[in-house]
Amino acid sequence: MATKTKEGAAAHSDAETAAEDVTAVEETPRTGSGDEHPEPEADRAAKEDREPEDDVEPEEDAETEAEVSTGVGQGAGAVVSAALGLVSLSGGWIGTVAGARQQLVGQLRTSSTATVAKQIKAVYGDAWHSTAMWAGVFALAALLTGVVVLVRPAFGTPGRPQTPWIRSVAWAGVSLGVIGLLLAVLKYSDALLALPSAG
Repeated sequence: MATKTKEGAAAHSDAETAAEDVTAVEETPRTGSGDEHPEPEADRAAKEDREPEDDVEPEEDAETEAEVSTGVGQGAGAVVSAALGLVSLSGGWIGTVAGARQQLVGQLRTSSTATVAKQIKAVYGDAWHSTAMWAGVFALAALLTGVVVLVRPAFGTPGRPQTPWIRSVAWAGVSLGVIGLLLAVLKYSDALLALPSAG
């Protein structure tokens, strides 16, 4: 009887020891700092690297918008310069109207008894000079606009090149302006297409 009691006590002691071992195994992963899945150091470093970049993005966006607005303005100026140069060569609507108006004024102010030379000068010569003057105004505007577009990068951010097509169109406007201004001076001074002689 005593032997059975000893065997039962030993079995009971073995069962308690096994239960304690199982409990210890289950509790082992739960011990520690409480963080079951610690964040790898590589991921933490990547996040730290990305944080400063987020702070820089607004500045880069502002610089990009400034570059785009500057390029648009310079492109528009170059196109306007070339258009004004073409108008200076053709005379334009304003020059035509100004010439017709001056011709009408000459007819009203010149009497029928005036000499032929005076009538030609008052009716046709003054109208021709008025057309030449307006052509010169457009040519000068084209020249100045083209020069402003070409020198604009010098007053902007250093080292930032100008778009090639903007420079090409601006140079075209400057060239047309120079040609138109030269022709206007020649026409106004009667060196080109002078009035016919009345004699």
